[in-house]
Amino acid sequence: MRRKTRNLIVFPLLLAAGAFGVFIAVIYAGVFGPLPDRDDWDQIENATASLVLSADGELIGKYFLENRTNVEYEQLPAHLVDALIATEDHRFYRHRGLDTRSMFRVLFRSVLLRDQHAGGGSTITQQLAKNLFGRERHGALTLPVNKTKEIIIARRLEKAFSKQEILTLYLNSVPFGENVFGVEAAAERFFSKSAAELSVQESAVLVGMLKANTSYNPRLYPGRALARRNVVIGQMERHGYMPQAAADSLLGVPLQLAYSASFSDAQTGYFLDNVKREAARILETIYEETGVKHHPETDGLLIHTTLDMELQQYALEAFRSHLQVMQSRLDAQYRRQAGRQQFDRIVERELQRSGLSERADEVRWQQVFSWDGIRGDSLSVRDSLYHALGLLHGGVLGMDPSSGAVTAYIGGIDHATHPWDQVRARRQLASAFKPILYAAALETGMDPCRYFDNDSLVIADFTGYSPVNHDGSYGGRYSMTGALARSMNVPTFHLFMETGFAPVNRLWQEMGFSYPLRNIPSLALGTAEARIAELAVAYAAFANGGYRVEPYTIDSISAPGGRLIYEHDQNQPAKRVIAEETSRLISAMLREAVSNGTASSLRHHYGVTLPVAAKTGTSQNYADAWFAAYNPRMVMISRVGASSPAVHFNSGANGSATALALPIVAMTMQHIQSDPELNERFSAPFPALPEHLASALDCPGFEEKGWLDRLIDRFRDPTITFEEKKQEEERPGLLRRLFRRN
Repeated sequence: MRRKTRNLIVFPLLLAAGAFGVFIAVIYAGVFGPLPDRDDWDQIENATASLVLSADGELIGKYFLENRTNVEYEQLPAHLVDALIATEDHRFYRHRGLDTRSMFRVLFRSVLLRDQHAGGGSTITQQLAKNLFGRERHGALTLPVNKTKEIIIARRLEKAFSKQEILTLYLNSVPFGENVFGVEAAAERFFSKSAAELSVQESAVLVGMLKANTSYNPRLYPGRALARRNVVIGQMERHGYMPQAAADSLLGVPLQLAYSASFSDAQTGYFLDNVKREAARILETIYEETGVKHHPETDGLLIHTTLDMELQQYALEAFRSHLQVMQSRLDAQYRRQAGRQQFDRIVERELQRSGLSERADEVRWQQVFSWDGIRGDSLSVRDSLYHALGLLHGGVLGMDPSSGAVTAYIGGIDHATHPWDQVRARRQLASAFKPILYAAALETGMDPCRYFDNDSLVIADFTGYSPVNHDGSYGGRYSMTGALARSMNVPTFHLFMETGFAPVNRLWQEMGFSYPLRNIPSLALGTAEARIAELAVAYAAFANGGYRVEPYTIDSISAPGGRLIYEHDQNQPAKRVIAEETSRLISAMLREAVSNGTASSLRHHYGVTLPVAAKTGTSQNYADAWFAAYNPRMVMISRVGASSPAVHFNSGANGSATALALPIVAMTMQHIQSDPELNERFSAPFPALPEHLASALDCPGFEEKGWLDRLIDRFRDPTITFEEKKQEEERPGLLRRLFRRN
């Protein structure tokens, strides 16, 4: 009986041991994927990042699989190593890759006692195996297969490397979240210093993150990170790496960060996204032509870009300082009772539109942007919408109008939390569209001194639509220059009707805009939509004599060792889209806008004396504000607006282009004109107008009507239809004046 009982116990154990042996043999055989061979250890190396340089050779970003900077063991502070061993693997120096005591303790506590806090039981060497070679999915066997493979690899690592080398490999490869790998990159990110300069408590913070790098991220969860740091300090004292008195003194030290976002996120993140897309197209073309494949994330390429970092930093400074002020004003508007009620209605409509009404009170964690910094917070869906909808966004693009080289690029308020690129976003152009319309009119042969009525009118067949001037004025007549410089809507509508839709649409397409135009009355006032980058191309044609240039961001790409594999062709033929005379005339009209029109604050308030032509654009209800400025060496476009047109300033004092978009360009230009080198690069006088063009513009911008016109006006019906207006503009001379209804 006793033998039978013993057999009942021993046989299953032998069977389990046999099955386990077969399982190990199968893994060794590579059925679940190959294991690294001992001969391959010397080949453990990291992919080489490609470096991205500005036009003057400054490093502005990297493309990599992992944000990693390797350090030698001698550069690691002793207390960092002590903290790691005390917390993660205190028997590290006594095992050969597998700590059986810890493994059986974890199995007993987690499997038998159901303790969810038993820990992982993996040694530092096993964790290194996971970091270096990752994990694969194998269905129900995923966990046992991966754990077994890590044990085998760990044993091999222990035979191939010294303990110091294993610690160095581990600390150079361990993930800290935010796409940061290795302790050197983590020290730079969270404390703005090298790993060698870390204090004991800072080392404890980083080691504490290894348990769960998001949950213990000190920027997002400072309370959790502080508590975890103190656990690490306690472990250091417990295992003899620190006296109790020293540990007790450190436990009371507050958590102090010197967080530094990656340079690419903070300065050039949106630009680098565009460079990466352009590089992918270029490298794909090289592959198709040569059969040679290049990978930006691993091949260590050197990518020289067009970005002027000095201009970029000045533009970024202007962008941030201005939007911070305007955001506080928008917040104040919506904090007032009437504004709060208005905003409540906007949020509720958005909840209904997006089908989130039933989930409005669900709470979720997220990173929250403000101009005071980014924080982690738990917000309800409703509160998240309040925050997101209330933010002002914006974009800025600087470009060389003669070549298309992008010299400044700001795609939004924060690349990390709001990666959607505002330079590529399509929004209503408002009056920034008008120079394109006026150019189309000039292309048809219209006289620049042609005058247009400024009397009120109603378009009956468009639900009573009535063009309204931004200043509410009516009466008299404006020349083309006067109407464009002062951005008068009523004369512009008449100009559109006389020009016709076809010439405008043709020029719009030739300039490369992607949004199709609609032949409706409001088109004249800028209801067409476009991207900042598209508008820059159009205004570049006004600056360069009438040619369409294509924006580009990469000057050259070199392989490791300096071999040039790509260089931008500076001699690519440009397509003429308007006559040189048209570009000269539009530029003269828009210089008048700077001297005496809607962009005059550039001169009178900001003191910009550079040669510049410019145009403002304020869309309906102040939803978006545009400003476009240029001279023969630079085009700069800015646009500001919330993500939803429903959220906007309620008055032109804050919501107009002059208040919201113009200051960004103006403050950037202040820096340009105060710096002789920048002035040389980005400023040049406009060519002098030939005598025949100067005389063509030699007429007053505004004139009062004579007695005959005033008499005719008494009998004119201010209500017309769009179709009648189009037919009327086909009548010649006096007949048009006598019989038109407006």
